[in-house]
Amino acid sequence: MTSPLSERTVATVKATIPALEAHGLEIVRTMYERMFRDSAIRDLFNQSHHGETGSQPKALAGAILAYGRNIDNLAVLGEAVERIAQKHVGLQIRPEHYPVVAEALLGAISEVLGEAATPEVLDAWGEAYWFLANILIGREGALYRELETADGGWSGWRQFTIEAKIRESDIVTSFVLRPADGGAVIRHRPGQYLTFRLSLPGDVVLKRNYSISSAPDGQTYRITVKRELKGSASNWLHDAAEVGTILDVAPPAGEFVLKSETDAPVVLLSGGVGLTPMVSMLETLVGRGEGVPVHYVHGTQDGATHAMGKHVKRLVSGRSEARLTTFYLSPRPEDEIGRTHDVDGMITLDWLREHTPIESAHYYLCGPKAFLAAFVHGLQRIGVPPARIHYEFFGPADDLSEEPDDRLAA
Repeated sequence: MTSPLSERTVATVKATIPALEAHGLEIVRTMYERMFRDSAIRDLFNQSHHGETGSQPKALAGAILAYGRNIDNLAVLGEAVERIAQKHVGLQIRPEHYPVVAEALLGAISEVLGEAATPEVLDAWGEAYWFLANILIGREGALYRELETADGGWSGWRQFTIEAKIRESDIVTSFVLRPADGGAVIRHRPGQYLTFRLSLPGDVVLKRNYSISSAPDGQTYRITVKRELKGSASNWLHDAAEVGTILDVAPPAGEFVLKSETDAPVVLLSGGVGLTPMVSMLETLVGRGEGVPVHYVHGTQDGATHAMGKHVKRLVSGRSEARLTTFYLSPRPEDEIGRTHDVDGMITLDWLREHTPIESAHYYLCGPKAFLAAFVHGLQRIGVPPARIHYEFFGPADDLSEEPDDRLAA
């Protein structure tokens, strides 16, 4: 992805890097404030990722800064562009929304930077914005066409009925979803998520992403949802949504997927409700019957929070190529090694080095940010190259530069 932007535009954008480093987050928050004055635009987004403590403004500020720094070498942003396009498709962002973003972004730059936002600066960032926007619009258009024309595919929002509601632990519940029209569904790629448009009492509309926790079968999807203390959507699903409830669902999206082009060993590593895409991957691997070695390593607080434990044990039972190791951080008196779990305490890099094939395995990680920050960096330090480390965040992509304790505090 080479830049066709003029030398003047490239130079002007790069000259704004210090200002973006100092004021980028304020610019992004101002941009969202401007955009969200339009309720139709506000409802396009997952509002749980916004606000003072939300992760989306910080993530976008980082993305804009990375774009500016690499404006003359855009090839390095290929993976980021794909991740953004996948997120946009899940949220149903369409070409007609891009002018609204452009106006809000340029207005925010002008408001925050004041006199420093000269006409030359605004023109340069306008040109840079539309160059990237057109790349995204093209990629998103291709994804929309693929999803609409695939077997079981659809465009926009499709109604699904909750066919089954399964309590998996004290805080986690699974929902089996079948199309209300009785048709087939796209066979998702293991690791992908669904985006939901939930209509709550009081005319409240929420957008949420939930990973698919089942292998593709062409007929149904299963999502597995943790009840969050202040989570409007998760609490509504746990308490109000019942068998027969209708939900609006967008097609599967996401670039964190199980690689099918290798027969190398697979290690699935999850913390807490990060198990959801891992169970989809595990079901897929054992269902293929190809003999690919797979080791699922999961950490959680205790037996009360351990979701889908019996189901996962059944998946690996009697299969020589499949292993399961479960860690409990703080076991209850009734929890018992060998029955409820395998190891007391945290997952550690030393344990992974001793018990998993670091010299050849692909590692798939999903869990809280601290979990990912520890193991993405930690696995590299013990010899696993980045090309064999694949991970997914809850919510928007974020900066994993932090390196806390190399263990899981589940």
